[in-house]
Parts: sequence; structure tokens; C-alpha cells
Amino acid sequence: MFSATSTNKSHQTAGRTLWLLAALLGVAIIRLWRLPEAGLPDYDSVRNWQVAQEMAQGNFSRLFALGSPAFLLFYAGVAVFTRNFLVFQTLNALLGITGVGFFCAWVAKYAKLTGPEAAGLTLLGGTSLLLTFSGRDLNPNAISVLLFSMLLRSHFARLHKPGAAAVLRVVGWLAVAMCFNFKFLFTIPILIVLEAWQADGLWRQRTLWARVLVILAAPYLIFGVFSVIVGLPWYRWLGFYIRQVIVAGPNQSGHQGTVHIDLLYYVRYLAGYESPLLLVGLAVSAWLVWRGWRSEMFRRGQALPVLPYLLVWAGCLLAGMSIVVKAPREIVFAYLPLAALAVLSGRRVLPSWALLGIVLVAVGLNVFRIQQELYSSLPTPYPRVAAWLQAHGATKVASTVGMGLAPYLDGNQTLTVVNRERQLAGLRQQGYEYVLLDGYWRVAGVHQFDSLRHTTPIAAWPAPQLHQPLLFLEHSEYTGKGFTETLAAQREAAADSLPLRLYRLR
Repeated sequence: MFSATSTNKSHQTAGRTLWLLAALLGVAIIRLWRLPEAGLPDYDSVRNWQVAQEMAQGNFSRLFALGSPAFLLFYAGVAVFTRNFLVFQTLNALLGITGVGFFCAWVAKYAKLTGPEAAGLTLLGGTSLLLTFSGRDLNPNAISVLLFSMLLRSHFARLHKPGAAAVLRVVGWLAVAMCFNFKFLFTIPILIVLEAWQADGLWRQRTLWARVLVILAAPYLIFGVFSVIVGLPWYRWLGFYIRQVIVAGPNQSGHQGTVHIDLLYYVRYLAGYESPLLLVGLAVSAWLVWRGWRSEMFRRGQALPVLPYLLVWAGCLLAGMSIVVKAPREIVFAYLPLAALAVLSGRRVLPSWALLGIVLVAVGLNVFRIQQELYSSLPTPYPRVAAWLQAHGATKVASTVGMGLAPYLDGNQTLTVVNRERQLAGLRQQGYEYVLLDGYWRVAGVHQFDSLRHTTPIAAWPAPQLHQPLLFLEHSEYTGKGFTETLAAQREAAADSLPLRLYRLR
């Protein structure tokens, strides 16, 4: 009997894995679809690509610019072999897809999902608009999804199999993750809440505290030594954190500060640009957990099942990030837990066929939004701009705020970004021949080019990518604008049919 039961479970696991892998293949197709036509979508992506190349040549001056040194070092290793930005982009996309796979496999195992349910979860989470967008750029978000999945897997295992070794594995993943994205610091309060609920006495061990502190301090010590070796101050990484808290002055858009309370920003974003099923799943999960708590199904000191565990993560992330400056990427850790809550709560209140039907409709809506928000604006116009400049022998070009042109220029061409119109006079004296009025200035909220934009250009191109609502929302953290105000700026920008305009510097 035991052998037959084990064989049956093995077949179920194998079947579920095949369903999950098939769904993950679908996610990969969506993430990689027309990627060569997309280009690097934002300033930070292009800058990260450039910094990785600089580091590959021995210049580490911007190692801590993002507060995520391991991310830049990782891609510096890639830059040793190639400068083709599409290789960087594809690798980043594959890391994000891998993160989706690890997360969904973990949830499917502990929640004992069927094969179709596991596939539905994978497709629902993997086709998130924001996760698809961030899986096609060159920022730390995609690899952060993978690291977050590993952190959750290790912490959930620690709660269900208490032990000092399990705690140290969690702390190890946290230390590694913070090297790739400083925003993993925001996971620490949530881990503390969950550990306080667990209350299993492990943290009374003084030796455990000492080992935890050593593990958390190790990356800062290692990168401190590395900083000295490459000619940087040992405290450069810690200085980054200080700059995040104590903002010296306004940025180029005029915004200053990190605190901005708006409790409805992410609700509006999830309702308008992600699947409505995410918010429904969050509400139903909260009701189920409340009902279970009232009936004493969940008691302090007992390890939480996967549904309430993920509810704590999703709820705390949404609430906590509603206090600071906003952008959809700021809740990048919440999208997969929200998708899981939708499936896990749905299977508790709906027949299996109804749940799968609803999930498929939600996935279809996600794909439609991806088509409308991301694919419909392809291909990027920057290769055409670069071709025009190369045909006219331009070697020195200025660009207003945006850097989307940089990956398409030849090695003998120089692109300099300006944030003020008065900078152009100095560039003219240095031999710069052209300036591209890049509509990215509208995205970043840098309104400093009134005279230039009322001048007749020598060439101009449409650029629908610069009108994407998601691109504007992703920059609301930089501009400090709210959800409604940001979309109003996007609609104003969309009225400009030729946002890329080229002028000769005279």
C-alpha cells in the first residue's frame, strides 16, 4: 500500500511539474516576444548597461550608484564578453522567468495544487504587466523576484522546521539579496512580524544573534574591502543609505523627499493596469484568514499555512510602500504573492472548473494589456535616429534627459545628456553638432526646454513608447506626482505626435 501511495504521489508531482513548465514556457514567450525591437526602455536601464561596461574596463566609480553592487558586478562579468545590450536584456528576462518558476513551484508544493492550478498560477503571476515590463529592462527587479522567491522558500521552511541552521539559511539569502537590491531592507520588518508570531524561542539564543549579525554584516565588510582595493572610500555603500534618508536637495524634476502617503495609489494601479483578480483574491484571502482566526485555526506559536503567510507579505508590502514615494516597481515583491492569494482563496470558495475559467480570463486580460501597453508601440524609433546621425556623419550628440539613443550609436559617436537648455551653449563650444529633444523629458518631469521645443527641427520621429502610461507611472517615484497627476502628464505627452526632434546646434 505504501509503495502504491508513494508512486501515485510521484506521478502527481511529475504531472504538476509538466503543467508548470508548460505554463512557464508560455510566460517566456510573452516576456521575450519582440524583445530585439524594444530597446532599453528607461534611463536607468541604459545607465546600468554603460556602468557594467565601465566596470569591465576597471572603472568602479559607480559601483554603489544603485545601492545594489552585486547586480552591477554580475553584469560587469557579462560585459567582459559582449557589449550587446540585447544579451543583457535577455539574461535579465530569463532570471525573472526563473523567479516566477521557483515561486510557483514552491506554492504548488505546499498548497498541493493540481497541475492545471499550478499552471494557472504561473500564467497569472507571470503575465503581470509590471513583471513583464521589468523583465524586459536592465534593472534589479527581475533578479530580485528570483531572490525574493528563494527568501520566501527558505523562511517558510524555517517556520515549519524550526532550527538555528534554518534561520541562518534565511539570513544568508537576505544578505545575498540585499547585495543585489537594497530594497530588500523593506522585507526585514515583515520577517520580524512573522518571527514574532512564530515565537518558538530560537531568538533567545545569544549565539544565534551573533551569527545572524555576522552574516548580515559580511557583505558590507567584503564590499568595504573591495572598495578600498578599487580606489573608493570603504564607507561608500553605507553612504548610499544615508543619501536615501537625508536628501540633500531636489532632483532634476524638482521633487525632494522619500515620504509620500497615498493609501490608494497601488489600489488604483492594480485595478487599472493589473488583473482585478489580484484585489479580489486579496479581499477573499483576508476574509478567510479572519474567519480562521476567529475560529482559532491560527494561533501564535504555530507555523502559518501558506495562504495566511502570503497574505501577511502582500498586505504588509502594500501598506508599507503606501507611505513612501510611489511607483509600480516599489511593490515588485507583492505581485506573485497576490497572484497566489487569488488562486489559493479561489480554490477554497469555487469549484475547480470555475476557478480555472476565471484564471484563464484573467490571464487573457493580462496578455491584452501587455499587447496594448508594451507591444503596440514597437519597434523603438531610436535605431532610425541613430541611422540618420550616422548617415550625416554626426560624432557628438546631446540628448535631453533620455538615453534611449545610446545603445544604437557607433563606438566613435558620443552622446551627452543635458537637463537644462543652458548647457547646450557649452556643448556647442566643445564641438557638439546636434541635440535630440528626447520626449523622455516629459516622462521624467524635467520641464527645462521651452525655447528648444518651439524651434523647427531638421528631423523628427514618432515614439509611442514614450507615451506609455506604465513608463510614466514608473517615474512617479522620481517626479513625486500622485497616480492621477501622473496619468494627466501622460495624456498631455501623448498629444505630441513627434516626441523625438533633432536640431543642429548653431
